[in-house]
Amino acid sequence: MTPVELELPTEDLYAEFRAGTGAKVPVSTTMAFVRMLRAMLKHDGIGKRIVPIIPDEARTFGMESLFREFRIYAAQGQLYKPVDWDVLLSYSESKDGQILEEGITEAGSMASFTAAGTSYAYANQPMIPFFIFYSMFGFQRVADSIWAFADARGRGFLCGATHGRTTLNGEGLQHQDGHSLLTASTVPNCLAYDPAFHYEIATIVEDGLRRMYDENEDVFYYLALYNENYEMPAMPEGVEEGILRGLYRFSEAKDDQRPRVNLFGSGVILQQVIAAAALLDKDYGVSADVWSVTSYGQLRKDALSAERETRLNPDQPARQSWLDEQLAKVGSDTPVIAVTDSMKAVADQVGRFVQQPWAVLGTDGFGRSDTRENLRRYFEVDAASIAWAALVELSRLDKLPMDQLLQARDALGIDADRPDPASTDVVIPRPKKKARKGAGQKKGAGK
Repeated sequence: MTPVELELPTEDLYAEFRAGTGAKVPVSTTMAFVRMLRAMLKHDGIGKRIVPIIPDEARTFGMESLFREFRIYAAQGQLYKPVDWDVLLSYSESKDGQILEEGITEAGSMASFTAAGTSYAYANQPMIPFFIFYSMFGFQRVADSIWAFADARGRGFLCGATHGRTTLNGEGLQHQDGHSLLTASTVPNCLAYDPAFHYEIATIVEDGLRRMYDENEDVFYYLALYNENYEMPAMPEGVEEGILRGLYRFSEAKDDQRPRVNLFGSGVILQQVIAAAALLDKDYGVSADVWSVTSYGQLRKDALSAERETRLNPDQPARQSWLDEQLAKVGSDTPVIAVTDSMKAVADQVGRFVQQPWAVLGTDGFGRSDTRENLRRYFEVDAASIAWAALVELSRLDKLPMDQLLQARDALGIDADRPDPASTDVVIPRPKKKARKGAGQKKGAGK
């Protein structure tokens, strides 16, 4: 069969997502993605090949704007009057609808994703599926089906919306996902990303379409998306390669003689990292380089590849990984504080490859029902906790006196005696209590 060539979107489609929104128009990465999906559905070249797949209520992800325009597929059309019939963006089904609203069945949705993602092979008709789901109910529920999809060389985008242990507030441990990025890293041909801004999403999706549908690479993508609104900045110059390879410097420390640290942030938690950098600069005279880590998984794969190449060619100069190249821009004695809204193990995928002092803050443990502010203080990933971790690492390098460090702990409200948020009685063995004398004996026994 002659492969079908697709007319992929040009730069024009992505231009608005590479421009900033301004402080007056805060959006979440989930909403930024939905806007881009709508633009692709309207694209003359690939619009009819886009397959949006939703296994739950699409309104959760702000996708109701697509109902009237693209319709929900129903083999016999809409046979009932929906409860929201009088709403502008009502639930609209049609025989020629394009959206697959599967109901609460991730397994069924994964079957549709597989059918669309492998159609280039069995029907010579490449389709472009986007499977959008509560991130907690993706890999955790259908990991085996995702592995089978990978083995079948499927192509498409898995989108874990409402990601983050502290970001999807108010829904407790059932919904708050902090481990899907780690699970995604176990699938060899899955490229897992944790974008913070809409220009990062646009860059990743554009490159994904190119690799899967122009270069015909047998890969697929996982995107962690969040539902917290904040300002989206314009895309800085020269960061495209870093976005795709997993790391780029978002802002550089002031060129002065003050103590210096590197702050790594991913997804929505990058906002806390930026705030921590400002706090360190203003109150403690510390300069910080702020880095956006779009994919620890990609950084790890590259670092392992460089390590292997160096091991096999001992007579040649060691190959530097992308992580090595970027951190070579800063001193070997500038600590790296990596912060994530996922388990610490996500960032620790690259820990042994970092030459600088290394510390990780993450959200190990079960989720909780509370405000984002309280959850981030509880899991120690808020701006104050990040600043504190940076000051501790500087103190260990004798760049901050102990008395000043302890003063900072009080000023930042750090409670040294609070319980570890990751600990439970299940994982920390407790010593057996001594039995009371005579306990368990029947009355009169032993006489």
